Amino acid sequence: MTSAAPALLARLRAVRALVLDVDGILTDGRLHFTEHGTEHKVFHSRDGHGIKLAQRIGIEVAIISGRASPALHHRAQNLGISHCLTGIARKGEALIELCATLGIPPEHCAVMGDDVIDLPMLQRAGVSATVADAPAVIRHRVDWVTRLPGGQGAVREFIELLIDAQDQWPAILADHDPRDARPIGAA
Repeated sequence: MTSAAPALLARLRAVRALVLDVDGILTDGRLHFTEHGTEHKVFHSRDGHGIKLAQRIGIEVAIISGRASPALHHRAQNLGISHCLTGIARKGEALIELCATLGIPPEHCAVMGDDVIDLPMLQRAGVSATVADAPAVIRHRVDWVTRLPGGQGAVREFIELLIDAQDQWPAILADHDPRDARPIGAA
């Protein structure tokens, strides 16, 4: 089990939706452009698999990004993320609208963001998280900071915290190998 405080664990158990920023969370934050202006994004496969694990345990995963990107929409579609909101300047308001659409109150949402544009949605969420390489102004205002930097498996790390808090490892492991459906550390 995780070393999160009991109050945070209680809020993590109530999470029914995970809302992600993209640049700096799902990517390392760098912007790659070809000489023709085509943007490329690099995503970590562990984050993608973590998203699938979250979906497997009933957590709705959504994206709210300030930037619009065809690469992002392709990745979201690939992962089965149906709520991919891009070009969003007012992320706090977008979170409230998304919650209404999903029928999930904001206090049952976890949000990962890494910069000041994300603060309004981080502050409205039941659980807020950021990555290790986020600016200090963000790291000091969230509930959880990952050990990993953005784009390097930090989303997966946070999802594993959710899985731990919701005691869902037995169900996940049973999907892969029934012999592994025992708690971590059990003989």
